[in-house]
Amino acid sequence: MRADRLVSLVLLLRRHGRLTADTLARELEVSTRTVLRDIEALSVAGVPVYAERGRHGGFSLLPGFRTELTGLNHDEALALLTAGSGRGEQVLGLGSALASAVRKVVDALPESRLATASDAARRFLVDPETDLLSRRPVTDEVPDAVMTEVRRAVLAGHKLRIHYAAAGQAPQWRTVDPIGLVTVRDRGYLLATRAGEDRTYRLSRVVAAEELPEAAQRPNRVDLDRIWRERSARFLADGHITVLVRVNPARREDLLDTAVAVRAEEPDEDGGLRLELTYQDAWHAEWALWQLGTDVEALAPRSLRVALRDRAAAIVARYEDPS
Repeated sequence: MRADRLVSLVLLLRRHGRLTADTLARELEVSTRTVLRDIEALSVAGVPVYAERGRHGGFSLLPGFRTELTGLNHDEALALLTAGSGRGEQVLGLGSALASAVRKVVDALPESRLATASDAARRFLVDPETDLLSRRPVTDEVPDAVMTEVRRAVLAGHKLRIHYAAAGQAPQWRTVDPIGLVTVRDRGYLLATRAGEDRTYRLSRVVAAEELPEAAQRPNRVDLDRIWRERSARFLADGHITVLVRVNPARREDLLDTAVAVRAEEPDEDGGLRLELTYQDAWHAEWALWQLGTDVEALAPRSLRVALRDRAAAIVARYEDPS
């Protein structure tokens, strides 16, 4: 851990020229005292780092202290820099590791490629914090300690003990055989088996976790994409409701935001869109379609049409002019 931090410290100084101890501490997520100890360790090791006193002082490296990585072309460097701007890594707790890796890549790029790649990366924005309607994305919060234990067990192939709070239930301890980790729309999931049965756990509901020394019962090779598709199909078939709707194309995205899944989509002869959607249950479907008013029409099942009609009739009766 300290060796990685020392490398990151050197790369930060290489990149920015001069930084204060407080700034370095924030970047490295350590205390100022730790930064000062690291600076001293670098000096003892022969790294040419020196302090500048005064109001605008800080720590710097002697010019020319760098290595070059010539194997990356422009598009490869751009891909790495752009990946470092996304938020997906936050779900699996790899944000700090990715930031450190990007610093190393940036520092190793030849000067001729560094300027153009950095400028190009600034023109790409991946997953901003808000969309055009100023809606902030909902990202699952997973404690670092929990994510570290889960990730270690997955990579080491060890059994995992988790304190898991299923929806509407109190947390319970359970021991699982972890298979892999999946992120979907800033939500993280642990794919595992328990007593030989397939299980999918939402990471934000894991209250505590402990990697166990026993080897997990799982195959040596895994196709996470296939496993995820299979489990998604089973999930959608278990207790959900499928509805057929006609929607104004301008409200398509609003409608999709409320659905669990889209099963089919085709243009309608009147210029609208026909979609076959999956919702959690009848109440969920009724609530979702009600939000869009007359921009959407439920075509099937009939019970959903009746529920929406009765709701509309009740609203009309409530606001009817008594006079």
